[in-house]
Amino acid sequence: MASLQDIKRSPTFLVGTNQQKGILEDFQRREQHFTEEYQKNKPLCFSARAYQQTHPAKVRMGYKDADATLHSPMLLGVCDGVSQLEEFNMDPSLLPNELLRTCEELAMVQLMPDMPVSPQDAYRGPISLLKEAYEASESYGSTTVLLAALDNGTRIHGKLHPMIAVLSIGDCELLMLRRTNGRQSELEAVFHTEMQRIDYNVQTPLQLARVDGRIDEDFDESIALEVIEKGSAVHCVSAYEGDILILGSDGVFDNLFLDEIVDICNEILQPSGQREFNPMPPSMLSQVAQRIVKDSHAKSDPRGGQFLDTPIGKGGKVDDTSVVVAEIVEWTDAHRAIWSQVRRNRQWKSVFSCGGMQCGGPAASCSATCQADDDDDRRPKRGNKASRQGDNDSDFGSESDEEESRCTIS
Repeated sequence: MASLQDIKRSPTFLVGTNQQKGILEDFQRREQHFTEEYQKNKPLCFSARAYQQTHPAKVRMGYKDADATLHSPMLLGVCDGVSQLEEFNMDPSLLPNELLRTCEELAMVQLMPDMPVSPQDAYRGPISLLKEAYEASESYGSTTVLLAALDNGTRIHGKLHPMIAVLSIGDCELLMLRRTNGRQSELEAVFHTEMQRIDYNVQTPLQLARVDGRIDEDFDESIALEVIEKGSAVHCVSAYEGDILILGSDGVFDNLFLDEIVDICNEILQPSGQREFNPMPPSMLSQVAQRIVKDSHAKSDPRGGQFLDTPIGKGGKVDDTSVVVAEIVEWTDAHRAIWSQVRRNRQWKSVFSCGGMQCGGPAASCSATCQADDDDDRRPKRGNKASRQGDNDSDFGSESDEEESRCTIS
């Protein structure tokens, strides 16, 4: 029988008792340092910006941008609609936009910290949230889905421990970065989701759909609900102040290597140099998002007659490209005030949209119609369309000066 000495490389080596004790003490010190510096037993939220752009080659071919993005304090999302549906006279952007808009409305009710929630509106995880959003939507289409929900309701040993629930259907991906060696260190990748593709084909990701007889006469919505229930890849990860999240369509992750994305973030999102945590200006998050999209598109343009390397081969993929860049920050009273105002504004918008002459009757009858929009019962209902085609800015995510000033409160 051959001895281990005859083997050039053993898969595992025995660690002596004294060496193991030293390792355990080092692990304990690092864990204590990390806990003291990052975990403050307080609710957190997202400060985020998004950017999306149709690839110039697809624009020349006349294709519509079918991507949609969502960035709100408690929920982030990316949906990549199937552009091929245009060949069947369907607008591929409708379902992605309506789905994310409805998810945002649900998150406003279920996930906002320190707000009363009725039992029927309680947060039950990302699968339940997406199912309810899909059932409340009406648009036709087919799309991949990526959601990141920030849940401040988790407690460990009696202390608040915010968690992020990530749900993925298809080939959009999420990358989480953290300064693991202290606030002045570089960002490092600590979590990354994987694509869901049928037979590993870059053109056939798992999808959430609603279609009619033009495409599939045998389609039934129960199939879509089964995709959500059984096909969703769900991960739960700890959230710490200062973490950076990158959510992107396959146009990002098929064209850029992970280390290229990390390098972009470290180049733009440099440490503040101060001991206390200071949130990044939203304008810098926008810079990261735009740079990621720009570099993704550049991979399919030859340089000196040569295509650059990508995760799927030289030249990458000509595709719509969308990305959300978020930083985890403390949820403050200022956030709470603005968030509550957003909810009230949406309630009044709903009242005005179905009030008076538009409703075809007196305002009294309209108030009864709109009672479902009260803060105590704001779950989206089937038939109440929530989409705004082409508008992917949430109330916390517009690129206007007003929204920019709002988000700097983070």
